[in-house]
Amino acid sequence: MPTAPTASTAATPGVILITGVMASGKSTVAALLAERLPRAAHIRGDAFRRMIVSGRAEMTPAADSDSDLSSEARAQLDLRQRLATLTADEYAAHGFTAVVQDIVLGPDLTAWVRRVRTRPLYVVVLAPSPETVAARDSQRGKTGYGLWTVESFDRHLRDHTPRIGLWLDTSAHTPEQTVAAVLANLSAAEV
Repeated sequence: MPTAPTASTAATPGVILITGVMASGKSTVAALLAERLPRAAHIRGDAFRRMIVSGRAEMTPAADSDSDLSSEARAQLDLRQRLATLTADEYAAHGFTAVVQDIVLGPDLTAWVRRVRTRPLYVVVLAPSPETVAARDSQRGKTGYGLWTVESFDRHLRDHTPRIGLWLDTSAHTPEQTVAAVLANLSAAEV
């Protein structure tokens, strides 16, 4: 079994996915985690969405649904997730641990894991309480919620996302404490 990366060594380059709902702490945790590893790249999944400068479909519910994306938004989300996995594999092939941060929930998580060729592969799901997410979202300069609600995202996370990898309730954790918990329990995150 390959050695899991720690703060001091990364014997085997791998891929670490940090996922969760909006405002769960993915960006901060992924950045801090990448900084703690000796050779790491931080891949922000949303960057692939922002690269589309014309014709971008917003990630909002379809007009005829309160939960599903439009077919174009769904296709662009699939593209974004494929690009993130390809990029992660390339960084790992060149000796870096790829720390990927993105919202990968529901059946998308299983598909995401299948797409990644690199092993070891780790999945970390940040799952703070909806109350914590709402409080964190209100303190950010941006908001990810609008037509979506914190509660609907949380239900999708908890009711429809496969229980693979390491799930952390980070409601009472600082980002630094969350990174410490990830590193201390990385073997539980391996898929």
